[in-house]
Amino acid sequence: MRSQIKWLIPVALTCLSIGSNIQKAAANTIFPFNTVYETELTITPIPNTDVVRASVTGTNSNAPYGLTNLISENYSRIDIETGIGTFSANPEDLGLDPAVFPFLEEEYFGSGDDKLFGFSQITAQFDFQNETVSGIGTVNITGGAGRFTGATGTLDFEENGDFDPNATGPILGEAIINGSFQVPHQIPEPSDTIGLAFGVVGSGLFLRRKKSKTTLKR
Repeated sequence: MRSQIKWLIPVALTCLSIGSNIQKAAANTIFPFNTVYETELTITPIPNTDVVRASVTGTNSNAPYGLTNLISENYSRIDIETGIGTFSANPEDLGLDPAVFPFLEEEYFGSGDDKLFGFSQITAQFDFQNETVSGIGTVNITGGAGRFTGATGTLDFEENGDFDPNATGPILGEAIINGSFQVPHQIPEPSDTIGLAFGVVGSGLFLRRKKSKTTLKR
């Protein structure tokens, strides 16, 4: 009996260690996200302020995971002297009252249930002489839907386009998205892992006893 107990202890500890490692390995799945959206940027002045609301829509029929559409909303202030534009979803970054102006969002979606939610922060350079605009920034993924429920991550954002300063229509361009996000998986309860471990131990003990009886018969 003592020999069985001595054999049982290290095996049980090994099984529990394996169960713990399985939990850690299965905690998150990483999804690379690298694509380009054809975009339209519409700028709407906010009355009684020097801030505008910048709305971006984007499409790419070949975007990863069926996320073929992009909608991004930001507040922005463009310095006419330098051509530098600051874009942020947070109204306080542009000096707006958060009690009046909501925190804006970004969404990636397609025809199915899978979606990504987040917000972006971007700095853009408007070249009024050459009538071009380029911007860089980050997209912070804060959630999702479908198989991307609970998604988190940070994506690099780059925007390039041409514009007519005298036109009233949207600015056409492309948004280049690079990076990855992660989605948590449901981790088994500790009791489940312990049960699995002792189930393995029990099977091993049964085989050990069977082997001992076979040896005795011989």
